[in-house]
Amino acid sequence: MTEPRRYISTPSGFLLVLRQGDEVLASLEALMREESTPSATLSGFGFVATARLGFFDFTKGDYDAREFQQLEITGLNGTLAWKDGAPSVHAHASGGDRDFAVVGGHVLDLRVGRGSFEITVQVHDRRLERRLDPVVGANVLQLDAPGVES
Repeated sequence: MTEPRRYISTPSGFLLVLRQGDEVLASLEALMREESTPSATLSGFGFVATARLGFFDFTKGDYDAREFQQLEITGLNGTLAWKDGAPSVHAHASGGDRDFAVVGGHVLDLRVGRGSFEITVQVHDRRLERRLDPVVGANVLQLDAPGVES
């Protein structure tokens, strides 16, 4: 049996339909490399077997992370850019469990569970970079990068 396609082109970018076991961030990074995506905005939803979400602690400059099992992600939003020549996904998600308790935060890892996970990627025409902003103390999407018109 042939492995099902994971994405198709659309007029504004791509539509991904990920399957059980797929890693969301790795799939988005692969799409960026395969399609030479300059930058993009994304949104999505679906079932995950595991989700590792974080809340950024500016004092220590890192995420406080928690892992959750069996969530229905009701909203995934983010941007795709580049950092030091590699794909950089910045995404946040919220999702509910069987008891309708909802959690959310910065996406550190999402692994698709039984069912599927759909992501719409709207591609932008300019390559955007992420860099450490010393004032913020975190990587920030740069709109003034070389080759980016204001």
